[in-house]
Amino acid sequence: MLGAVHDKLVFGRRIRTLGRVIAERLPANARVLDVGCGSGDLAALLMQLRPDVTIEGIDVLVRPGTAIVVHEYDGQTIPFGDNAFDAAIVVDVLHHTDDPAAVMREIARVAPVVIIKDHLRDGIAANLTLSFMDWVGNAAHGVRLPYNYLSRREWTGIWGKLGLHTRQFTTRLALYPRPFSWLFDRQLHFVTILSR
Repeated sequence: MLGAVHDKLVFGRRIRTLGRVIAERLPANARVLDVGCGSGDLAALLMQLRPDVTIEGIDVLVRPGTAIVVHEYDGQTIPFGDNAFDAAIVVDVLHHTDDPAAVMREIARVAPVVIIKDHLRDGIAANLTLSFMDWVGNAAHGVRLPYNYLSRREWTGIWGKLGLHTRQFTTRLALYPRPFSWLFDRQLHFVTILSR
């Protein structure tokens, strides 16, 4: 039941909000890789908002009937050569991995610009809130849930070690309607643009 409520009240709004936020951050005329693209709905919306970009996806679980072309990915090695893309997006994927730094290294190998949307494990009850949100949004879809959330300090440490520079960082996303935003927004989410 929680999953149905989430899909009805949150998923569509989340896709539209993230679409606007990410679309304005994509480079012009870019070939973009969507890492962990799921259904491809976000990528399809991005291409509507930005007709100058093309997006294809990779995922460890390729779903039937995706909205974009999706290539199978083993979760370790991205099946494309160095600099095969102008940019990559990775939306709420890295906290589902055991080693976000290794995945980030691969993403940065195939694209010089990386746009990340993920979570921050900073603040009171952040880990508990994020775990609940993850479970509600993903458990019914069979998504792996290691609950591997990082603090902002841990994220910036990884990016620094990989030689990635932060060009933009925001926690003001307004993904949830009120009153849910009071509990589920509160700077638990971020979008950043990184470049080599």
